[in-house]
Amino acid sequence: MRADTAIKSIVIVGGGTAGWLAANYLARCLKAGPGDDFSITLIESPDIPTIGVGEGTVPSMRQTLKFLGISETEFIRECDATFKQSIEFVDWLHVPKDGKHHRYYHLFDDPIRQDFDLTPYWLKGCAGATNYADAVSMQSLFCDQSRGPKHITTPEYEGASGYAYHLDAVKFAKLLTRHATERHSVRHLLGNVTQVVVKDNGHVDYLDTDRCGRLQADFYVDCSGFASLLVGGALGVPFIDKGGELFVDHAVAIQVPYADPEGPIASQTISTARDAGWIWDIGLSARRGTGYVYSSKYTDHDTAEQVIRDYIGPAADELPCRKIPMRIGYRETFWQGNCVAIGLSQGFIEPLEATALLMVDGACRMLAEQFPTDSAALDGAAKRYNRLLRYGYDRVIDFIKLHYYLSRRDDSAFWIDNRRAETVSDHLLERLDQWRYAPPSAYDFFSKFEVFNLENYLYVLYGMDFVTDMASHGARYPEDEAARRLFDQIRQARNNAAVQMPDHRGLIDKIHKFGLQKT
Repeated sequence: MRADTAIKSIVIVGGGTAGWLAANYLARCLKAGPGDDFSITLIESPDIPTIGVGEGTVPSMRQTLKFLGISETEFIRECDATFKQSIEFVDWLHVPKDGKHHRYYHLFDDPIRQDFDLTPYWLKGCAGATNYADAVSMQSLFCDQSRGPKHITTPEYEGASGYAYHLDAVKFAKLLTRHATERHSVRHLLGNVTQVVVKDNGHVDYLDTDRCGRLQADFYVDCSGFASLLVGGALGVPFIDKGGELFVDHAVAIQVPYADPEGPIASQTISTARDAGWIWDIGLSARRGTGYVYSSKYTDHDTAEQVIRDYIGPAADELPCRKIPMRIGYRETFWQGNCVAIGLSQGFIEPLEATALLMVDGACRMLAEQFPTDSAALDGAAKRYNRLLRYGYDRVIDFIKLHYYLSRRDDSAFWIDNRRAETVSDHLLERLDQWRYAPPSAYDFFSKFEVFNLENYLYVLYGMDFVTDMASHGARYPEDEAARRLFDQIRQARNNAAVQMPDHRGLIDKIHKFGLQKT
């Protein structure tokens, strides 16, 4: 590596979760310590607050925090965090009938198996009338009873069942800030970028700022939000709008104090369908985070705000409501020259299934682990990064669209239009055609960049009563009696397993008081 082509400095534009997660990943993978001559600088505007919408995560966040060297106890205490074991979908299949709501869980535990997969046998009726999640897992009962996924004596990042977190995004960004600046010596500046100067070769040369003078680096990370000051603005990379597939484009959010500070905390994100979108309900340790994600084509903003207030009830009367516009889609390229976009500047898929933090986390880790130390390798690294991340975005859009496409709601044009084939990718339609005659298998998920895999699809497909015709496949699955015994064992073990797990709020209180054991 020649000295004149070595990459020794990075400037990150924009803070929040995306910027500070990128700073921590890059510092963790590239910096040797305070004496290293590799520098990372993050500049963020003091005038733009962090948007605390992405309060749900997926199980990979456990590996992220552990990889970055952040204590789980510290994280839970400082970020108002709680445990998340699933997403509960309410009324997504159809509108309530006679006061009865349809519900299903997308669990974080994989379906139980021994020597064979239980899914085909559930489809053959070997579990009786038991719904899919209850038939193949005990975790749904943990959620029903607001149980935690681990005990206070369980070491950090380990658990009796799979889990992610609910968190306060603003507090999480502050924790990441302190971790990056104190542990990794990331330089933190407050100021606004006033000009981005680009070289003739299409690389960013330097940034002018209003408070910090001129900033120049070998590489730049654009975390400037929907504004996308560098990649979208100065470098002119087009935005690919995906509003024709995913219709929602706004959210209204309200933070709700608990009526009973000692009451139960839900162990799952609750997602409730409404006529122009859906409501999220997330239980943190000190409050609930709620919001209505909707399409402005199918409703107006005042009506949307009333929908979320009606959902909360009288407690919402005095609470402020924040309206958040969302641009659904992604940049044509994410890494352009010596600059990469991460977070909202890169793209955004609606927050169903916690996709916001999921994509930020994956993009940061891929960048840090594949980052070239020589500028001569930038073009090759960029092509690989763009190709893999584009594939990931398209598969995430497919998975989110699946939830809408399988719905049988007919109460509004929003749901009816979501079932039009022209709003669905060919890739997803081909998969669904195949799964009508054979259950999904690992062969359908050949890439590690699928993001959502076989188990995720199984819970959603069969939670929403997707029909797979097993008539011609019976001979392939001859273990009916063994399957029935295993379904019975799961059914009998569920109650005992749930009783042994702690109350969720009680567990969080103990973590705040005593902390978890270090691994």
